[in-house]
Amino acid sequence: MATSWVNSAEGIGSDLHLELTGPGGRRAALIRALREAVRSGRLAPGTRLPPYRSLAADLGVARNTVADAYAELVAEGWLTARQGSGTRVAERAEPLRPAARVPKKAPPRARGPRHDLRQGTPDVSAFPRTAWLASYRRALQQAPNEVFGPGDPAGRPELREALTEYLARARGVRTEPGRIVICSGFAHALRLLFAGGVLRGPLAVEAYGLGFHREILAAAGVRTVPLPLDEHGARVDRLGRERAVLLTPAHQFPTGGPLHPERRAAVIDWARARDGLVLEDDYDGEFRYDRKPVGALQGLDPERVIHIGSVSKSLSPAVRLGWMVLPERYAGAVLATKGEREAWASVLDQLSLADFIASGSYDRQVRRMRQRYRGRRDRLVAALAEHAPHVEATGVAAGLHAVLRLPPGTEASAVKAAAWQGIALDGLAAFRHPKTDMPADDGLVVGYATPSEHAYGPALEALCGALPPP
Repeated sequence: MATSWVNSAEGIGSDLHLELTGPGGRRAALIRALREAVRSGRLAPGTRLPPYRSLAADLGVARNTVADAYAELVAEGWLTARQGSGTRVAERAEPLRPAARVPKKAPPRARGPRHDLRQGTPDVSAFPRTAWLASYRRALQQAPNEVFGPGDPAGRPELREALTEYLARARGVRTEPGRIVICSGFAHALRLLFAGGVLRGPLAVEAYGLGFHREILAAAGVRTVPLPLDEHGARVDRLGRERAVLLTPAHQFPTGGPLHPERRAAVIDWARARDGLVLEDDYDGEFRYDRKPVGALQGLDPERVIHIGSVSKSLSPAVRLGWMVLPERYAGAVLATKGEREAWASVLDQLSLADFIASGSYDRQVRRMRQRYRGRRDRLVAALAEHAPHVEATGVAAGLHAVLRLPPGTEASAVKAAAWQGIALDGLAAFRHPKTDMPADDGLVVGYATPSEHAYGPALEALCGALPPP
């Protein structure tokens, strides 16, 4: 069977003969044929492959067959896929050169897992390159000369003004530019607040959360006290003599669900009564699907809550920009800790983000990704209903990940089975505070935002094959 296409990278037409024969069906045959074409040199490194629809039509196969074959070969390292440049033969996928009795090379091993379902990362292939570049150009053209000198540790006023408007509109945050300090993300904010001595422990935290956040706090000499969780979020009634509490009230990480309205009010009452402070980690507050938006806790009392956010989920962790919305009494101390010059966040990136927000591009990107991630969530739920109906996905009304609830005693084996299938993901136990007294549940934390679109279907298929039986 033969097919042909125009190689747009070189502007020439090229015919390629593909024999779809052998065991395993059309998908397996196409994978073998493309792999052999690369290995033999008939497809040279850098060659652009045709779109799914074109190759599927030429071969007389389903579009999903081509998509799955491409995804498999990308995972193995034979092909690369990038937004805007299509699917190409990997530069490192060297052909077998003709030589006397040269042994056949084994396929190159993929770097890392075949399927990445770890939480915490958006679909990086969906970064809005064109819109970001337009904002960067405008920001650079309009930047005053002072931009190219030492940066203000508070952050560029253009970004702080844009954030003031956006956070008020989208998250219900009550602030002004003078109370916003730009940082490089949530971890940087923690270091500024605790390692810098602005705040001291003990600090109450949720019984499940990110371990590296606890490591940052421990390195700063801060003792953390775990609060149990239930279906209404953190048990803030268990707060005692701590000086502050760290919460993820819009979408508890990683178990899911918002903090109940009564508990939102109760934690503010606690902070007022004890002259305490609430640290609000608003890590994915823009992404909600089946529920009404949950406004920022900071809106209830701007003098008792430090609101911390970033663009690591909405845009990319590579942008390295976040913000702290501070009570008035802490702004000066945070700036003093940060120093006289901006040492972390690129000033040009700050100006670009300011333009990106002011131009409406940020809102459009959030809406676009909200729709995409909701579709990913729906596909995960549908796959479980068909192939593993005994496994319940929870925490899926919002966010970029789900928790798959497993039968007691099966989490460790399920994580190993996933690794055997080439799947990178985390068990729920990895996020459990070592000193919590709440009962442990078995589960898998599955990030459905991380894979690119063409890789998501094979990742779900592999995931369902790794789940424990009823």
